[in-house]
Amino acid sequence: MMKHRGFPGRLRGTDFQFTIRRANPKGATPLIRRERYADRRAPDRRADEGFLAALWDHFGDQPFERGNLDAGRLSWLFGREVVAVEDPFDPESYDALLQIDEDVARQNFPQVFEGGVEW
Repeated sequence: MMKHRGFPGRLRGTDFQFTIRRANPKGATPLIRRERYADRRAPDRRADEGFLAALWDHFGDQPFERGNLDAGRLSWLFGREVVAVEDPFDPESYDALLQIDEDVARQNFPQVFEGGVEW
């Protein structure tokens, strides 16, 4: 499992986790597309913004390995702002390649690209 050095471990001042410390010996937690409903709590929305901002600052528009990025946090963005690069895609692989879909991300989280999100 690749560890993304320099990537924040969590959203500053919260318990919202961005990375994991070690690989699960039983295998990676599968990535799924989680539905984001309009009535989500504000802290959850801020965590999504902060995570996307950290992804953009760290990787930009380049493909990246899933590695030690938290599956739960990735799943809130997966299938929309973060998409699979490989076909076929293995949602249970730490080596899976992902990429930010910049057009969708800019539409759904414009504040991330205007520099207005702290992570």
